[in-house]
Amino acid sequence: MNALDAALARAAALIRDADGLLITAGAGMGVDSGLPDFRGPEGFWRAYPALRAAGLRFEQIADPVHFRRDPQLAWGFYGHRLALYRATQPHAGFSVLARWAQARLAGSCVFTSNVDGQFQKAGFAQVCEAHGSIHHLQCIDDCRGDVWSAAGFVPELDPVRCRLLNHPPRCPHCGALARPNILMFGDAEWQPRRAQAQEQRLLEWLGLGARSVVVELGAGGAIPTVRRFTERSGLPYLRINPLEPQAGPLGVGLPLGAADALARIDARLGAAA
Repeated sequence: MNALDAALARAAALIRDADGLLITAGAGMGVDSGLPDFRGPEGFWRAYPALRAAGLRFEQIADPVHFRRDPQLAWGFYGHRLALYRATQPHAGFSVLARWAQARLAGSCVFTSNVDGQFQKAGFAQVCEAHGSIHHLQCIDDCRGDVWSAAGFVPELDPVRCRLLNHPPRCPHCGALARPNILMFGDAEWQPRRAQAQEQRLLEWLGLGARSVVVELGAGGAIPTVRRFTERSGLPYLRINPLEPQAGPLGVGLPLGAADALARIDARLGAAA
């Protein structure tokens, strides 16, 4: 048995013996659904060539200052992402996770840095979105601390220039510009109340003391929010990452993409049933 087979066998055993499933996920989880993960400026600029021409990197356009300086450009970028995430269907790995979760006595919770809403689309109810959600809006001035659904906003876009063509959304209370309820770079204006309520529900679930296992998917070290949460849980974990699978004493590292790893583990669980 080679090292990968041994890791897959150990991963299957951890899933089989667990009463609860804590799923933690970073940007790599969406790659198999066809979503970009913006790894490095070249990957980002391939998705948004107009921003290459403007010399803007991801961490520069994903900054609240652009909503004040040039809202048509800021919403051109975020509007494109909103439309993309609305149109994208979760890959088969989400269904595998959902089936595992339904078979656990304590059920499941999700902790993710992703803002794409893919877990909710796949049927997961208990999701903690640590960086917010592109499917929700807030006032740029945070006039009442409110967060509301973006469902009524349909962006019309010029993809060549990365600009919004129609009117951007507005705050229903004061009429100021609305922005995504996402924690951006250098963001002192994010309204965290929705994410905090989700986190409280997650902590309550963890406090039940179920014998759980963490399945971490596509979380890298550049922005280590998810990896730190996984390790601080104190639970045994699977770290599924094709480029950074290194795991500590409680972990099993799998150098595979999310959909591939989940399918392989699921096959082992099925063979042992």
